[in-house]
Amino acid sequence: MAEGLRERKKRQTRQYISDVATGLFVDRGFDAVTVAEIAEAADVSVNTVYNYFPAKEDLFLDRSAGVVDRLARWVRGRSKGESAAAAVLRELREEVEAVSPRIGLMSGYAAFMRVIENAPALRSRLWAIGQEVETNLEVALREETGADDHDPMPGLIAGQIGWVHSAVMAVIGREMVKGRKPDEVSREVLALLDAIEELLSDKVLNYAVRDH
Repeated sequence: MAEGLRERKKRQTRQYISDVATGLFVDRGFDAVTVAEIAEAADVSVNTVYNYFPAKEDLFLDRSAGVVDRLARWVRGRSKGESAAAAVLRELREEVEAVSPRIGLMSGYAAFMRVIENAPALRSRLWAIGQEVETNLEVALREETGADDHDPMPGLIAGQIGWVHSAVMAVIGREMVKGRKPDEVSREVLALLDAIEELLSDKVLNYAVRDH
């Protein structure tokens, strides 16, 4: 369905406000910038800012909607004969090999992470996003395997797969903050993924294999 003019303008306004806010946060720090200052810099009202972003944290982590269902989406899209963990490992490898900015392999990521490191509210929001990622993954695993609410396996497997994802993202964030080049970090993370796969048990690696 084609995007209408009204929807496109709303999307562009939302993106512009977020970009202005992010620039201010990077320059001055998250806690030092008020929503009123963001509204003034973006030439909109404070109410307009809150209409698009219910909380100040949303202005900086505005792309989190694409993250919270990432693992669940990868699992649901796995190939025939592929397990849930194998699908996530494959997708992560593809992102790392492509030196993808979607996982932080880009030059501006260091500044982004420094803002988070210095803002307890953003660190708390990131933790909440991580919990949501794992919850969505557990729901997907239950749906994909037909497990009932009393079966602990989907939750346990979601925890293991969630750890894989969070470990990779933590290493990327840490290394990029050091000023490393994205392609150098990419090579190291590929080796890390191999090491992680060796740590996972057969039960994890063979869970929720899609039938041929």
